[in-house]
Order: sequence, then structure tokens, then C-alpha cells
Amino acid sequence: MSAVEPPVESLSLHQLHNESGRVLRQVGEGHSFILTNSGTPVGRIMPLDAPEPSLRITRPARREGGWKALRIKRKNSKRDFPSILDVLRGDRP
Repeated sequence: MSAVEPPVESLSLHQLHNESGRVLRQVGEGHSFILTNSGTPVGRIMPLDAPEPSLRITRPARREGGWKALRIKRKNSKRDFPSILDVLRGDRP
């Protein structure tokens, strides 16, 4: 069986600066932190004797494509949106 890893708290640079004493005490007790800069993870603060993470991240996930990459052509309609909804709902003929 694998040991359950405790949840890792996210910590901003500002929080690290203001709460460095608390962070160092918790690291000494075995807690780990993900250090962020403007919401982007940039590093990890962990005890020296902590085991390696079970899943190594070699690169961050990156979103490619999106709706624009599908090249969907919009169809122009002569009816307005509320009338189309009425037809779909069956409220009017």
C-alpha cells in the first residue's frame, strides 16, 4: 500500500514574507508548501527528509487550440434569439 500524502498548501510570496516563522515551523513539522507568484506555481518548500512525490511533473499542462481552432462558421439567421427560443419551447407556432 502507498502512504497517503498530506494535502499541500499553496503559499504566495506575500504570505511567505509575512508569515515566514509559521511556515518554517510547519516545514519543520513535516508540512510542504507550493510557492506561487501571482497565482502561478514556481516552487516547492518541503522538509529535507521528505520523500519524493509519487508523480513527477516534467512540464506544466498547456491548453492548445480552443474554439477558434475548430474553425466553425457562424450561420446568420433572420430571426432573433427570443423567437427561436419560443419555437423550440413550443410556445408559439
